[in-house]
Amino acid sequence: MSRAFVFPGQGAQAIGMGRALADAYPAARAVFDEVDAALGERLSALIWEGDIETLTLTANAQPALMATSIAALRALEAEGFGIADAAYVAGHSLGEYSALCAAGALSVTDTAKLLRLRGQAMQSAVPVGVGAMAAVLGLDLAAVQEVAAEAAQGEVCQAADDNDPAQVVISGHKAAVERAAEIAKARGAKRALLLPVSAPFHCALMQPAADAMAAALAETTITAPAVPVVANVVAEAVSAPETIRKLLVEQVTGSVRWRESVQWMVGAGVTEFWEIGAGKALSGMIKRIAKETVQRNVGAPEDIAALKG
Repeated sequence: MSRAFVFPGQGAQAIGMGRALADAYPAARAVFDEVDAALGERLSALIWEGDIETLTLTANAQPALMATSIAALRALEAEGFGIADAAYVAGHSLGEYSALCAAGALSVTDTAKLLRLRGQAMQSAVPVGVGAMAAVLGLDLAAVQEVAAEAAQGEVCQAADDNDPAQVVISGHKAAVERAAEIAKARGAKRALLLPVSAPFHCALMQPAADAMAAALAETTITAPAVPVVANVVAEAVSAPETIRKLLVEQVTGSVRWRESVQWMVGAGVTEFWEIGAGKALSGMIKRIAKETVQRNVGAPEDIAALKG
């Protein structure tokens, strides 16, 4: 059985995530301690005891979700599972950083610092209220791309996340995204709803954030991952550190090709996906993309106990 480890993106955050793992596994707690030290603050206190509004701020959510994912991986390792059990790793948007950290391409400290910067840079790239994102349900990628092109009218409007066969997220200027939502509904979309996000991620408006990440990544050590990483923007496996560095910059403004990434892994023989960290959003998407595969979640001690059977 060929297995892939996948790592969630923003939206999976919840107060208390990872706490049971940290309480049960010293190696999991050490991850949260390392992230706290890297950021010079007790992010773990916010994750476990804070308020969801503050945790959901992009600059907090990104390193917090990574910390929870890597803590879950360390707990798995303590029970005899590890990265060697995966043929591939992949992550959704910020989850790609978690995947790279899991595969040893980035250190936990560097990943935490990069994600804090990424969150801050993405938040500040566009003034609040200028951009928006909307989820379009019931139309495929090609149809949504046509809708976005028609709605743009000189503004930015593009497909940001190709999540599964019936869910594509668009991103860009607020007025253009609102136009696209109306056009999509007229074209037969089941729903087209604006998302409660703080910035228009994965579109050309994020170029200032891409520039900031290019500068930071140029100063960051990236080593060859222990297993190949299926990158968001190319939807295929990569291992060369310089390729990884380049694609992480492109990912800020580029589309998250999640549906194609899962299809690529299935084509490469993957039959089982383990979602490592908070929530079950990716498992739901994968089920809709590749019904024949098995999904497992690893976010709490009982999940690990179930894997041990």
